[in-house]
Amino acid sequence: MEWILRKRIWVILVVAVVLVVVLVRLSGRQPVARVAVVHAVRENLNANVSSNGKVEPIMPYDIRAQFPTFVENVYATEGQALKRGQVLLTLVGDQVRADLARAQEQLIAAQDELRAAHAGGPADERARIESDLQKAEAERTRLRREREALERLVAKQAATKEELDQNQIALQNAETDWQRLEKTKAELARRAGLDVKRAALTTQQAREQVRALEEQVRSAQVVAPVDGTLYSLRVHPRDYVKVGDLLAEVADLHRVRVRAFIDEPDLGSLEPGQVVGITWDAMPDRTWYGRTELIPKQVVTRGTRSVAEVLCSVENNKLELLPNTNVDVRIHLRERQNALVVPRGAVHLEGTRRYVFVVENGSFRASRLQKREIHVGIASATNYEVLDGLRDGETVALPSDVELRNGMSVRVVQIE
Repeated sequence: MEWILRKRIWVILVVAVVLVVVLVRLSGRQPVARVAVVHAVRENLNANVSSNGKVEPIMPYDIRAQFPTFVENVYATEGQALKRGQVLLTLVGDQVRADLARAQEQLIAAQDELRAAHAGGPADERARIESDLQKAEAERTRLRREREALERLVAKQAATKEELDQNQIALQNAETDWQRLEKTKAELARRAGLDVKRAALTTQQAREQVRALEEQVRSAQVVAPVDGTLYSLRVHPRDYVKVGDLLAEVADLHRVRVRAFIDEPDLGSLEPGQVVGITWDAMPDRTWYGRTELIPKQVVTRGTRSVAEVLCSVENNKLELLPNTNVDVRIHLRERQNALVVPRGAVHLEGTRRYVFVVENGSFRASRLQKREIHVGIASATNYEVLDGLRDGETVALPSDVELRNGMSVRVVQIE
């Protein structure tokens, strides 16, 4: 009996040792990682670029004050639909109208001076010189004839030498007077030529001044330059405005421009004519459509982002999109029918290569991961198109809380 008891004790000790060894080994093993998986499936894939943007009028008209004055009356309200020529507001224009009257008087005086200069000088001075020249010419002609007659008489001794000498002196004086008057006439003509240039410049300046003041007088009544919408009204009655102050902004808003701020990595896939969808938080159930127009050639810093400003033309037939509102922009790049796709999160990047972890014999028991390179095509916000490296239906691991490695044992869990 004692021998049997001793044998039982030894058996118990051996079993205990084996259990201790097994427990020690089990405690040293790493737990099997649990990973979620997806299957490579075929579906239609749309590649889009999403960003934010701002609405702008395509052809805005800024109406600004052309002279310092006060606002007299306002006849329109912001957001109002306008017809071309419709009066928006009026400015006090008494001073510019008085300035215009003075400028018109100055223009008339300058035109009179220019006509006189073209004619050769002041009319009374020209008439006096012409009259004196005619008298001098007549006197010179008379004395010349008298000298000829005296020379004949002296030859016949019918007149004295003294009479001939007196005639010669008188003729010389007449010649001197005539030459003096000719020089005076030439000097008047020279001065008139200079006066033409000066008077022409004065006339041109006066004419430009009149035109500018006429424009200011017309601008005192502010009218709509086109059929459109008054989307900004900056003044009220009795406001004081300076030259250049913005009074109102008008534009045709049936088609607007959206300036989309696209991040630098997405620029390579953009081109003119791509379809654009616009959404606005203020009207979440509406989408406006248009197309890309201008693709920029430079990138600028906007806050913490490096972006390019892509201009998009958008239909706005109901005039719902307002200038300067912030909107969301989605640009449709391209589409693939029946493409093999996997989630973007399942694709890992290593340099310029992309790869996934394929689950071999994937089930709810332990499986192994195989690292496999793939080549991708277009991408949507959530999926990549797989061109090669995967087959339909193959199981791919999604990122886990542990680092995935080639040959790693995992336990597949179902995504709920």
